[in-house]
Amino acid sequence: MEGVARQALRQLMLPMISGVLATKEALFGLVQQSGLLVMREVFAEEAEKAAGPKGRHQANRGANHWGSAPTEFPFAGRTVILKRPRVRAVDGREVTLPRIEQLRQVDPVCERVIEQILLGVSTRGYGKSLERLPEGIRSRGTSKSAASRHVVERTGRRVEEFLARSLEDLDLAILVLDGLKVAEHCVVVALGIAVDGTKHPLGIWQGSTENSRICTELLQDLISRALRIEGRLLCVIDGGKGLRKALDDVFGDAVVVQRCQVHKMRNLREHLPEKRHAYVIKTMREAYGSSSATAARKRLQALASWLEGNGEDTAARSLREGLEETLTVLKLGLPATLRRSLATTNCIENLMGSIRRITHNVKHWRNGSMVRRWVGLAVAHAQKRFRRIKGHTDLPTLVLTLRSKAHDDQATAVA
Repeated sequence: MEGVARQALRQLMLPMISGVLATKEALFGLVQQSGLLVMREVFAEEAEKAAGPKGRHQANRGANHWGSAPTEFPFAGRTVILKRPRVRAVDGREVTLPRIEQLRQVDPVCERVIEQILLGVSTRGYGKSLERLPEGIRSRGTSKSAASRHVVERTGRRVEEFLARSLEDLDLAILVLDGLKVAEHCVVVALGIAVDGTKHPLGIWQGSTENSRICTELLQDLISRALRIEGRLLCVIDGGKGLRKALDDVFGDAVVVQRCQVHKMRNLREHLPEKRHAYVIKTMREAYGSSSATAARKRLQALASWLEGNGEDTAARSLREGLEETLTVLKLGLPATLRRSLATTNCIENLMGSIRRITHNVKHWRNGSMVRRWVGLAVAHAQKRFRRIKGHTDLPTLVLTLRSKAHDDQATAVA
């Protein structure tokens, strides 16, 4: 009975769906027809302005109508071929019609290609993603190679400008670093969080592995672009040794490091049999949720001793390694909301997810420049949807604490 009802509902809905699709296609057709009509009216108006009304005698005419020529124009995400009027001066020179030349130079095709690619359309499927043109209109520029060429031409320059911009006006409070694999390259991404809580992609660097050299080069690039660090800076990292060494080498004592608590739990789980996962992760979460660093430390040290007592020495060593740096946000006495935001690298995860999603569409990677271009495009696109971190109203207090700590350390060193 239920199957019969579903079948009846399907039969009822099919005409409605077909009607909606037909209306959508008709609407697109109407918009395109209107657009082409406007372009042709512009053509006629420009020719008449230069040579006067067609077919009428005009004294002292400076130019004449001279037929038409097929010409390429960008339109609806592709290049269409339309007939444009030609005008010649009385001395035989062809007259340039300004508005027609302007229409030829305006190129929304590249932007449309990039928009479609960012939405998940492959370069191979770009042509099929466009609305059909009215009958009789020839077009080109929608093939895989043409779409790829548009992406390269437009994004190469845009990405380099984005990654080379000056950082001197950024009042930085927090630096978040993370890495991911794209093709055969390891890409390290730097995200800055300003004092007002806004997120700013700062830079990317790539290499074969996430080692300290790549991370060091990224941080040095940020400094060369006038990144300001006043007092001390909170740096949130996933726990990678390359990142940690690079921070020491470049910034020294100017940074306070928070290692991601989620990454620490994942790393520990990899050293344990499945039967111990639930208890260990539950205990670690409760410890990190403690009201003070002292309470959290006691619970984690007790867990390490329990692991050793149950023959899980490797897991115990993993827990103790970098334990203090997983408690930095507790030591700083941050309010609960801000502490949760900064205890992990979650604030950069949306950015990393956008990079994975957009680069996933590329099937054939040619070189490192291509990786840099696509990752840079994904980063710039993701920035448009950034929101301020939760608890951002308490960031000025964090900055004051870090800078006061730096001042106290300097005074102690002088004494």
